[in-house]
Amino acid sequence: MADTEKVASGIPGLDDLIEGGFYPQSTIVLLGSSGTGKSTFAVQFLMEGIEQGEQALYVTLEEPPEQIMREAELMGFDLRKYYEKSLFFIHLKGKNFKRMIEEQLPQLVKARADYNIPTRVVIDPMTPVIWATQDKLEQRELIGKLFYTLKELGVVLCTVEEHSRPGETIGEDVLLPIYLSDGAVHLEYYPIGGAFNRTLKILKMRGVHHGEGVYPYLFARGVGIVVRASPVAMAEETTRSHTKTFEEALKTAQALKAPARVLDRIRLMEKNWDYDYSPEEALQILFNSYGLKRSA
Repeated sequence: MADTEKVASGIPGLDDLIEGGFYPQSTIVLLGSSGTGKSTFAVQFLMEGIEQGEQALYVTLEEPPEQIMREAELMGFDLRKYYEKSLFFIHLKGKNFKRMIEEQLPQLVKARADYNIPTRVVIDPMTPVIWATQDKLEQRELIGKLFYTLKELGVVLCTVEEHSRPGETIGEDVLLPIYLSDGAVHLEYYPIGGAFNRTLKILKMRGVHHGEGVYPYLFARGVGIVVRASPVAMAEETTRSHTKTFEEALKTAQALKAPARVLDRIRLMEKNWDYDYSPEEALQILFNSYGLKRSA
């Protein structure tokens, strides 16, 4: 498996922790409570594929597509220009999940597989499927069938809402999808202020020597989640304004012949940067994630 070409996650900093990305035709569970950025993570994952010429399938079990695209705009991602071109939605709110998973989904996957176009799939959130039945055996059959069917298209990312009880590290209701998945990532939020007050931990990643630490991450509008995979050495920034920092980053990216989408991310990041602290570290992680070498 070591020679298999990986699928980039689209999350700056994350791929350094998982040996270059996700394996093709794998299922990744993204676990976290409200406010940790699961949907942002999911949109970044899809956008990375779309921008590389892949297709994206967004299976939504709660919010309608219009609301998802509207919320993505607030994060700096324009999904509308890809809608019904390379981005497709399936809205399943209130549907019979058992019938959908056992009958309708296999037919859909078979129809899409005939096009032979790499496709990324997001299920956001998958929690309603877990709650569709209290019977653990039926839960396992439904989730297992869901994963097995959608993996035929490509990498599948499922977001799962965490509702752990006091004293629990991970809630009991999410153990089954974690067990059946190929990889699991846990997002946590600590409302303590500061730049990196959210953390990411990789619970499992089959066939990968993944990072085993707890890694801080932040939100940068126009870029999304940025993970601090390792400490980044930075020059002291005492007199430079944020505007100057972004100008220099953009000039450097242009000099390094960065792809247009990276330049757009830097511009969006500048437009929406509303933190008190410097964007320098987030910019450096962004550069590193696209293999752009900045001189000290």
